[in-house]
Amino acid sequence: MTLLITAVAAVVSTAVWYTNEKARKLNVSLLCFMYWGATLMWLVDAAAEYMEAGAAYFTPAAADMINDGFLGLSAAVLSMIIWLVTVLIKDPDGVVRASLSRKE
Repeated sequence: MTLLITAVAAVVSTAVWYTNEKARKLNVSLLCFMYWGATLMWLVDAAAEYMEAGAAYFTPAAADMINDGFLGLSAAVLSMIIWLVTVLIKDPDGVVRASLSRKE
């Protein structure tokens, strides 16, 4: 599940980055790299687990699938939070700076 979730997130973020000029300005490439890195990590993990478990790898218990799903979602959300913090710090459009300097 972790491999599937991060692979889907990687493909979607890469498609958004590739087709949208604003996404390139907002540094979506960082998000792509994090997702593709996680996908590669879990691909290696799946290959190692398959070599160890053999055909039993393809029949996981329901509890293991739920745990893997939560792990994949939490990795995807954590990557999104890291990307969001970097966008807020870099502030490419000056939105945060303008809202902080505005006097009410």
